[in-house]
Amino acid sequence: MSSKFVHLHTHSHYSLLDGLTKLPEMIEIAKKHDMPAIALTDHGNMYGAIEFYKLCKKNGIKPIVGVEAYMTAGARTDKTAVTDGKRYYHLTLLAKNLQGYKNLIRLVTIANLEGYYYKPRMDKEILRQYHEGVIALSGCMGSELSQTVLKGNFEKADELIREYQDIFGKENYFLEVQSHESIENDKKLRDGIVALGKKHTIPVVATQDSHYPCKDDHEAHHTLLQVNTGHDGKETGKFEFSDDDFSLIDEKTALEYFKDVPESVGNTMLVADLCEDYEIDLGSAYFPDFPIVSGKSADEELRALAYEGFAFRELPQSKEYVDRLEYELGVIKQKGYPAYFLVVGDLLRFAHENGILTNIRGSVAGSLTTYLLNITNVDPLVYKLPFERFLNPERPSLPDIDMDYADNRRDEVIAYAKQKYGEDKVAQIGTFGTMMARGSVRDVARALGYPYGIGDRLANLIPMGSQGFPMTITRALEMVPELKDSYKKEADTKKIIDLAKKMEGCVRHVSVHAAGVVIAPRPLYEFTPVQLDPKGGAIITQYDMHYVEEVGLPKFDFLGIRNLSILADSVKLVKQLRNIDIDLDRIPRDDKHTFEILARGETEGLFQLNGSGMTAYLKQLKPTTITDINAMVALYRPGPMESIPEYIRRKHNPGEVRYLDPRMRDILDQSYGVITYQDDVMMIAIKLGGYSWLEADKLRKAMGKKIPAEMEAQKEKLLSGFVKNNMSEKKAQELWALIEPFAAYGFNKAHAASYGLVAYQTAYMKANFPVEYMSAILTAESGDTEKIAEIIRECEHMDIEVLPPDIDESFGGFTVIENMPDPARVTGKNGVIRFGLHTIKNLGTDIADAIIVERKTNGPFISIADFLGRIKHKNVNKKSVESLTKCGAFDNIGERGQILGNIEDLLAYNKAAQKEGSENQASLFGGM
Repeated sequence: MSSKFVHLHTHSHYSLLDGLTKLPEMIEIAKKHDMPAIALTDHGNMYGAIEFYKLCKKNGIKPIVGVEAYMTAGARTDKTAVTDGKRYYHLTLLAKNLQGYKNLIRLVTIANLEGYYYKPRMDKEILRQYHEGVIALSGCMGSELSQTVLKGNFEKADELIREYQDIFGKENYFLEVQSHESIENDKKLRDGIVALGKKHTIPVVATQDSHYPCKDDHEAHHTLLQVNTGHDGKETGKFEFSDDDFSLIDEKTALEYFKDVPESVGNTMLVADLCEDYEIDLGSAYFPDFPIVSGKSADEELRALAYEGFAFRELPQSKEYVDRLEYELGVIKQKGYPAYFLVVGDLLRFAHENGILTNIRGSVAGSLTTYLLNITNVDPLVYKLPFERFLNPERPSLPDIDMDYADNRRDEVIAYAKQKYGEDKVAQIGTFGTMMARGSVRDVARALGYPYGIGDRLANLIPMGSQGFPMTITRALEMVPELKDSYKKEADTKKIIDLAKKMEGCVRHVSVHAAGVVIAPRPLYEFTPVQLDPKGGAIITQYDMHYVEEVGLPKFDFLGIRNLSILADSVKLVKQLRNIDIDLDRIPRDDKHTFEILARGETEGLFQLNGSGMTAYLKQLKPTTITDINAMVALYRPGPMESIPEYIRRKHNPGEVRYLDPRMRDILDQSYGVITYQDDVMMIAIKLGGYSWLEADKLRKAMGKKIPAEMEAQKEKLLSGFVKNNMSEKKAQELWALIEPFAAYGFNKAHAASYGLVAYQTAYMKANFPVEYMSAILTAESGDTEKIAEIIRECEHMDIEVLPPDIDESFGGFTVIENMPDPARVTGKNGVIRFGLHTIKNLGTDIADAIIVERKTNGPFISIADFLGRIKHKNVNKKSVESLTKCGAFDNIGERGQILGNIEDLLAYNKAAQKEGSENQASLFGGM
């Protein structure tokens, strides 16, 4: 029999560090209590809305998407508005139907973008504008109505009720009562709300304001609040809850808690029945509205641009290439993705035209279409890259083209997208930081007031997880005897671990996805709520990358890559210093000097090829082709690394190249018969095991997950396929033995080709233009002291001298010095690099830039007095001058004896400035 009580006011862990309940737990409890519906009302956000909706639907429970809104009594844009000492009140809002869900998105978005002040605040103006389909409950003790009742101002309470009824309609406004007897004024408030309900003939509805799953989770929630407020257990937190029950209670408990107003329990079903069991559009794909000037369809435009690419790439329209292109275009059209490719192609076109260096990661490099569109940079036919690894005709997944941009110019491309498609249609994707095993233990120990060393010791006993396989406290207890023993024998350890396990996996904060961007065909609020990045001000989605795709917005990855900035800057320097134009896409792929430095192990500063282990293998391999580089990029990781010695042996001894089965030659001929890539395993499964591409993809995923049951099933299926396709049982077992240890960590072949190309480009620039390349690296790494020291050591090894900063020679970044005024000052035979002013600690880029501008405008500084006189109006302060002195930036100006560290000079200058009566000059050195 279904429960007659449903929860209409609940907080999940998406009420950041104020809710302990994870959504699967919430739905499981609702199902256990036979609740036909349940609402989700997190604080001021809709982060969990789609996850909640899907879980409810899966479990046969009606989802009621809602939000506990922060309401300001004044205007949302007024940051000075305070009413009765409060900046905001609470109000419970529920989506009655699909229109209500969409309006909640609008309200939450506006609250975050226009009303944010400590909290994302709504006002009554926007409630009136977007009230349709929304049900309002009057709210908890922190609501405007509750606070008015507690002040005994029933005349104002009547006005508020009439106002909210006018906004939402009488049928959509209910009075909310709660039962938390240990909270001061709880009974007084409930009695007042009930009296108002009778007076205005409004149903009262019982809510529990749940913040954790079960009653015995109270202490864990209390500890979570201590983590939130940064308290250490020695004092009461700012947002302290009483010892009352804020859990997901059942109907029986609700009737007991609300025995003085039992009708409020049944009225929860009245509200739930008003809410429709509507359907949110999930699984569709809505691509940006790409403007096509020619008037062609997206499919026709894509085809035309692709065929134009043959001339650009200097490729013949041979049968092999045309057949491959037509096949790819057919799949793209069938899936409805032409617009997506046009959008990506346009973004890359903008980057290329504006000198922004790009690369593409992942399986998309297996597409000839993207190569012809100048999206990808490697010819898939040359490298034998399969298209199906990117777009499988049988797999219903969205296309995913990961774009890399020079990290110092990535924002320009995002700005271009906003300018082209509209500010309201482009946002970066939000992501959530969760409380992981180690962090949870440290947080709990600190919140409980334990010394730092206790939490640190326990956290350090928990092993580090790996990508895709995060460590959990439960797994750590199974794996680490010392931790397990401590848990069993030490009461403090048991308490910390038990509480940490309840918090583990809870969302701790929201931030910006490193690369993800969405571009919508219509305003984003039609798909997802958005907000400002808490740390930067960029607009981000409240749905994470999985759920923005669920609601129909394909993810565009804009990743900033430092090595691309280094390459771009080094190419620019070569043009400035040598007047040589370098097109990195057209450099020779067989450059002798490039392979020589790799064979010698001169890998410092190279993309993907540095580090002692990789360097040692490269010295043994002595690569001679870019495919060797691709293979090393793929093999140098756990699992495949075991194959590196065999790869090297076969390269140097061609007679050792063997194929377990002749049909493997076409798959493995570029890697001397060694299984090197993820794609090798998939192609073997297809060609020798009779798999379809869809089955091969399932094999790849099963091996990646390393789930024993799935692996065993795939092993049986694959071995059976090998034997069925004319392979002996013995050879089939041998082949499986080669595949099994490799596949879980296998590298995508197209990804290796893309990254291998960038690795080669970095090696080419270092080998052929060493001083320019090293200068570019130093500039890119200028904020990392340790890295700078490493690069300087490498410069010394390369016979390039790196000189300290100089106010007459340094620019912002590191600078290549062409004509040294005094050759005796340097020893570097292969070039000289001067430190940049931006690298000087405590100087500041504004001051550094002012010095450079002054020097460019009025010539070099000839003395200390000259310098002081000319920069006195540039906001230079005592600390910045000291910084210039310490790093020797003044050592080479005319009056060498008068180093700026001479305090008498500074005092004399300061005194003179005061005498002139200039307040700005008088404060220049802060009375040094």
